Amino acid sequence: MNSVVTSPVTSPWRDEFRATLALAWPLILTNITMVLINATDVFLLARLGPDALAASALGSGIVIAMLLIGIGIVVAGSPLMAAELGRKAHSVRDVRRTFRQTLWAATAICIPIWAILWQMGALLEWAGQPKQLAADAGLFIRALMWQIWPALGVVAIRGFMAALEMPRWTMIAGFAAVVVNAVINYGLIFGNFGLPAWGLFGAGVGSSLTALFQFVFLALILSYHPRFRRYRLFGRWWRSDWPRFATLWRLGLPIGLHMGFEAMVFAAAAFLMGYINTASVAAHAIAIQIASMTFMVPMGIGQAATVRVGLGYGRRDAEAIRRAGWTAYALGVGFMTAMAVVMWLIPGPLAEIFLEPENKGNAEVIKLAVSFLLVAAVFQIVDGAQVVGTGMLRGLQDTTWPMLFAAFGYWVIGIGVGCWLAFYGGFAGVGIWLGLALGLGIVAGLVLVRWMWRDRLSLLPDTNAH
Repeated sequence: MNSVVTSPVTSPWRDEFRATLALAWPLILTNITMVLINATDVFLLARLGPDALAASALGSGIVIAMLLIGIGIVVAGSPLMAAELGRKAHSVRDVRRTFRQTLWAATAICIPIWAILWQMGALLEWAGQPKQLAADAGLFIRALMWQIWPALGVVAIRGFMAALEMPRWTMIAGFAAVVVNAVINYGLIFGNFGLPAWGLFGAGVGSSLTALFQFVFLALILSYHPRFRRYRLFGRWWRSDWPRFATLWRLGLPIGLHMGFEAMVFAAAAFLMGYINTASVAAHAIAIQIASMTFMVPMGIGQAATVRVGLGYGRRDAEAIRRAGWTAYALGVGFMTAMAVVMWLIPGPLAEIFLEPENKGNAEVIKLAVSFLLVAAVFQIVDGAQVVGTGMLRGLQDTTWPMLFAAFGYWVIGIGVGCWLAFYGGFAGVGIWLGLALGLGIVAGLVLVRWMWRDRLSLLPDTNAH
């Protein structure tokens, strides 16, 4: 009697789905911890009143915008390392050199950023912000700005671990940082645990200390974990590699400007809210916090797409690139569609997570936050589409055109239409959010078209090259 041996049916698409999810979920949770840290600060500062909340929204928006410019440059190391591992699975020397140059780039970009942020309080007052709001925001920024270098170091480590498809340690460090941030800021804001009651300034100090903790935690993991220590990432860190440094900036500066354009458009939105009233700034802080939480999921999927597409790019495998890109796109847009429905159905309870509804002083802020969230529900889908699509293109080391799309969509369309609706159309803060939604939609559409035309635009690797 003959026996027939059957093998389980495999599907390349199913395998890609599993691989993308396995890489994405620790990255998603890591991103969520970043938002939880900021959400903790918003929750605690809301107890000081709308003025402190408004100052923190304005200040953190500016710092995050500057930070994201640096992150964009550093994060360029991820597709470079992924492509190197795609070409040679056990590459050590090239990966180590790329990682070291990301730390060089982080140091280089921090110096001018710190110089600008130190003067930001005076610049905000010069730009027409209310004097007290500008002063409070400037004080907060001077404490918060020191988180930038360790935060960029964390991004460099996360890019290395993601390229090796081992991102779980960054997730663990992220959750540890949430706890550390909550304890330190609870102490420094309100004077608990024997610490000084520094209020708004204490929140900035606590967040900077938290970033330093997270970097040290991950640096120790790199130094002692058997899978990582063979790369000796911090050994001879002073050795230069100018061609690699230049490549990192060539790819990373457009990413940094892209991320900066996106972050600064929301910082500009908070700035414009200040011309309306303080309640609008506080409501904007609540709405953007909730929208940022859901955004972390497609952002993590986009980061996974960069690595998965980058591995295919390094192997010169056009079919693997196609599967990796479309799998990530379907996951990201599908999730954000579900979140849009949730945000549309229960905006009130979401806003009340941060503000006590029984406090009559919060009534106007909650009302405005609900109106902003209704608009945010609309742009959830296109926001997910643009961040995953951009991640797909980064895997192909295509960064300049997405940056130009962002500049046009966010600043020409988003801010231009938003300002007109807010100050000439009578929509006030809602008009600013409508403009943001339209800008995100434009960017999402342009990025998708460029991905679909990747073959005719010669973005795919030459499979005949040796």
